[in-house]
Amino acid sequence: MRYNERELLSLSRQPAEKAAEILMRVPKKGSVLKKRLVKLVVNFLFYFRTDEAEPIGALLLEHCRITKEEENVFSISFIEEPERKYCFECDSEEQCQEWIEALKRASYEFMRRSLIFYRNEIQKMTGKDPLEQFGISEEARFQLASHKQ
Repeated sequence: MRYNERELLSLSRQPAEKAAEILMRVPKKGSVLKKRLVKLVVNFLFYFRTDEAEPIGALLLEHCRITKEEENVFSISFIEEPERKYCFECDSEEQCQEWIEALKRASYEFMRRSLIFYRNEIQKMTGKDPLEQFGISEEARFQLASHKQ
């Protein structure tokens, strides 16, 4: 997938949903854990050298698996490339769990499923489609039938 570098750089400077200095290992052969500033912005996880303002990398948190590896360690791997695994070591198990939860909520697919679920719940309670008031056409709406509970 291609990205405009200037837009990514601009996005990396936006307020973060979560940010911390934690140990990180990238999926290169012989890679070791290094302290990185890790910053979650929308559905991108940016990582920086601790003394630099520009990110050295970014992970798009779509089609990925976030897994707790050990007490303070979690990993991010990509469904299409499971061998491409990024590991993160936190200061505590609590911090690790907070990161896992934040990362899982960051994906577009999670937000889409949540929107469909809550739209359906509001429609059940009120008998009205909550998106109707915004003039969203039938074609553009999320399909309720595609949501399995």
